[in-house]
Amino acid sequence: MSWSFANASAKHALVTGASSGLGLAIVRQLTAAGTKVALVARDAAKLQQTIAALQLPAEQTLAIAADITQQADVDRLAATVEQTWGQLDLLVNCAGKSSRGKIEETTPEQFQELWELNFLAAVRCTRALLPPLLASQGHVVQIGSLASKSTSKFLGAYPAGKFALAAYSQQLRLELGDRGLHVLLVCPGPIARDDAGSRYDTQAADLPAEARQPGGGVKLKGIQPDDLARRILRACERRQPELIVPAKARLLFTISQLWPTLGDWLTNRLTGK
Repeated sequence: MSWSFANASAKHALVTGASSGLGLAIVRQLTAAGTKVALVARDAAKLQQTIAALQLPAEQTLAIAADITQQADVDRLAATVEQTWGQLDLLVNCAGKSSRGKIEETTPEQFQELWELNFLAAVRCTRALLPPLLASQGHVVQIGSLASKSTSKFLGAYPAGKFALAAYSQQLRLELGDRGLHVLLVCPGPIARDDAGSRYDTQAADLPAEARQPGGGVKLKGIQPDDLARRILRACERRQPELIVPAKARLLFTISQLWPTLGDWLTNRLTGK
């Protein structure tokens, strides 16, 4: 079953990282279409503020405060969805975190922290919610990054988890696609935000100035969250396997796979490093 705004009001979705950024933009698009949405985030107070700001009927939203790096919390949110709705048509694994740092100074503990949130949390949520998603022949949206396909300097532990998310998404498609599950890997460039260009000042204090910029200095205009949210839902309608924004990044990914040395040279040129 494809996602369609024509019958969106009959559907149910769950979005992690739902209280800000792209996650909130996706929630806005879904609720505007009439879809019932479970919003998941760690901060219960912020979650309630978000739902209040949306000014929606109580029956259209479900707030679930949970730390999705913890299996017990993920089991609880899956049980809540089952008990409240008994169905699920769309899961958006949007919660995530980026970083900056020199690779030789990035510790195993820092890799573990980002691995838990950027990869294993998506695995936990997907596995826990697979039964209703398979029953509805629904959608799993994995929010990756351009760093899911090609990395650049000084991104610390971030790319390793995003590369893993890409591999996991392909495995889901290969093994469960014939059972009706649609899996979409979204690989966006830097997303516009109020603190773009300053949020990594502390982490990147001893790094080149470019490393503090969105995308690690990649020369791309910030993507508006609501525009990307609309594109994601259209990609679900079409049951696309991937959405790469901007599309021209595919050329770099192809070159990097076929000619790694040339790909590294181009990456350094494109990020000014």
